[in-house]
Amino acid sequence: MKNGMMWRMGVAWGAALALLAGCGGSGTEASAQKAASVLMVDGWVQPASVDQGVSNIKSRSALVTAPTPSRVSLGALDASKTATLGGGIGPRQVGTARDVVATRAAAQTQQQLQWKPTATGGKVAAISFSAEGAYGLRLGVVVKALPQGTVLRVYSQANASKVFQISGQEVLQRIERNAQAGDTTLDGQTWWTPDTGSDEATLELELPVGADASTVDISVPRVSHIFDNLSIPTEAELSTKINESASCHLDATCYDTYATERNAVARMLFTSGANTYLCTGTLLNDSRSSGTPYFLTANHCISKQSEAASLQTDWFFRSPTCNSRTLSSATVQRVNGASLLYASGAMDMALLQLNDTPPAGAVFAGWDAGTQALSTPVVGLHHPRGDLLKVSLGTLNSLISCTPTSETQFQCSGTTGNYYQVNWTQGTTEGGSSGSALFKGGTHVIGTLYGGGSSCTATTVPDYYGRFDVAFNAALKNWLSSATPPTGPTGRVPVYRFYNSAGLEHFYTSNVGERDLLIKQFGSNFIYEGPIFYAYPVEGSNQDSNLFPVYRLVDLARKMHLYTANPAERDGLVRAFPTVALEGTAWWGQAAPGNGAMPVYRYFNRSTNTYFYTTSAAERNYINANLSQQYLEEGIGFYVWADK
Repeated sequence: MKNGMMWRMGVAWGAALALLAGCGGSGTEASAQKAASVLMVDGWVQPASVDQGVSNIKSRSALVTAPTPSRVSLGALDASKTATLGGGIGPRQVGTARDVVATRAAAQTQQQLQWKPTATGGKVAAISFSAEGAYGLRLGVVVKALPQGTVLRVYSQANASKVFQISGQEVLQRIERNAQAGDTTLDGQTWWTPDTGSDEATLELELPVGADASTVDISVPRVSHIFDNLSIPTEAELSTKINESASCHLDATCYDTYATERNAVARMLFTSGANTYLCTGTLLNDSRSSGTPYFLTANHCISKQSEAASLQTDWFFRSPTCNSRTLSSATVQRVNGASLLYASGAMDMALLQLNDTPPAGAVFAGWDAGTQALSTPVVGLHHPRGDLLKVSLGTLNSLISCTPTSETQFQCSGTTGNYYQVNWTQGTTEGGSSGSALFKGGTHVIGTLYGGGSSCTATTVPDYYGRFDVAFNAALKNWLSSATPPTGPTGRVPVYRFYNSAGLEHFYTSNVGERDLLIKQFGSNFIYEGPIFYAYPVEGSNQDSNLFPVYRLVDLARKMHLYTANPAERDGLVRAFPTVALEGTAWWGQAAPGNGAMPVYRYFNRSTNTYFYTTSAAERNYINANLSQQYLEEGIGFYVWADK
C-alpha cells in the first residue's frame, strides 16, 4: 500500500465496508449438539435463519439487457437411441449425449459469440442451443480461460426473465477441482449448466470493462438431451407425468410417522459422460449438528468428482396432501453441485458435501453405525423413476455379500458381508430409487440402496442395501463423528471470493454469514466467485504449531482490504496509516510449504491500487500472459489447501 494514491469507490462500497468492518474474518457455525454416542446420532432440522435465500437465480430486470443470441439447432433426437434407456438396475438414465459441431472448439465458439457493448462499458454475447423434442438441455461448457470479472448466465428464451448466473472464476474453480481430484478427461474439463426444463438453452457471457474478448477460451462440444419429462408442476398444474412409477408405490405424504425423515431426502439429477441420470440421496447430520451439508447416496450413482460437480437436487419433491397426484409448491431446487468426499464400491456408498446451503426445513437425518439385528423393521424413502417421494416398509432379513457381474447386474449370496437383504411388506423400489437411505424403524439411516429385483409383480423378491456401519468404520466416521480423531479429513473450511464489478478489489472471507450478506444485499456490485481454496477456521486452529494466522486489514479511507500472514507487515501498515485497522484473523494457513499446502500468489493491481490473491495455475498464467502491465506479481503471500 502506498501513500498519496487516488482511490475509486463504488456506490454500495461504503455501506458494505461499514457492515463488513464489524464482521471480522472469523467463521460461524450452527451451535453444537452432542451426539447420543459415537455410533448413533439423531436428526437435526435446518433452521430458517441458516437459509438466507441466497440464490444464483436472478431477475433479468436487474441485469444487462438480454443480447440477441446466435442460434445452434441440433434437430430431433433419433428415437432409437433412447428406446433401451431408462430401465434396468442402477441410476435411471433420463438424458443422452449429443455432439455439437458448431461450438466443438474455442475458435468455432468465438465465431458464434457476437459481442455487443453494454451500458456500463463491458461486452455481452450469447448462443442459443435448441434440440427438437427435448424436455430439457444441459450444456457441457469447457472453459480454459476467461477475463477476470466475467459472468456466465443460463436461461431459456421462453423464460428469459429467470436467469441462472455464475461467475466465470467459480466455473474455472470447479473445473480445477475436478483436475485436482484426478479427472483430466473431457468430463473433468466440463461445467454442466443447470437443466433449463425446455428444448432450448441460452448461454450468455458478460465481460467487464476493458476485457479482451479474444482471450475468451470457451467451447460447448456436447449437450445432454433430456428425453424424460422432469418438469416440476405446482399444485395448480395437475400433471399426468407425476406418479408414473408403479401402482403399488406408497405416497410418503400419507405417512406422517416419517414426516421428519422425508424432509432429509432429495431427488438427484447428475451428468456423467454427457448422459444424465436420476438417483436419490439423503442429507446427514454429524455428531456436532454443525449444519455441514453431508449428503449420502450410492457409489454406482456418483463415484467421481466431475459427477458430483454436476449434481442438482430437488427438495420436498412430494405431494402436498395424501395421494393428491400433484407436486407441493414447497419444492425447492439447488443446482450448484457438490464435492465428493468418499466413494466405495465395496458397500456401494458415496458421501458428498453439497455446495449449496440446504433449504430451511430440510432435515439432517440421524444415523446408527451399529450392526443391525435381523428382523429389524426398516423404511425406505425414495424417488422411483424420479417420481414424487415414496415410502417402502419392510424387514431386514440377513447380512449378505454382493458382487457386480456387469454394469447393471450383480449377484448376492451367503449370510455375511457388506450388504443388508431387505424384504418389503408394503411398497417397492425402481430405477431412480438407487442411493436412497434405509432407515431403521424409520428414524436412523443404516444403509443405501444398491439394487434388487423387487417390484409390484415380484413383492417377495428382496432388495439390497450397502451397510452404513461398514462404511462408517472404513471412512465416514472421519466426517460424521467428532469423537473420532480424523485421519483423512482435516476440518478445513472454504474461503470465498468476490469481485467488485466497479473494478475496485477482490474480497475474501471464510465467514458464511458475511458471504451471504454480500450476495443478498450487494449482489449487484459484488460478483460471487465461490470457494477458491480451503484453510483452517479461526476457532481451535492455533493448537497446531504448523499453522499461522492470516490477518485481514481494512483501510476505510482507501476502500480496500489486505490479507497477510506476516506480523511485521500487519504492524507496519497499522502504524503507517491511521485509517488502517486490523479486523482480526481471517483464517489459518501456513507460512511455508508442506502438509499438502499450496502457495497463494499475491498481485498488486496498478490500475486500482488493490491486491489480488490466487492459487489457480490457470488464473496465474492468464494474468502473466495477458495482464502483466496491470498486475505486479509480489510472490507468495501464504499457503493454503485445495480441498477439505
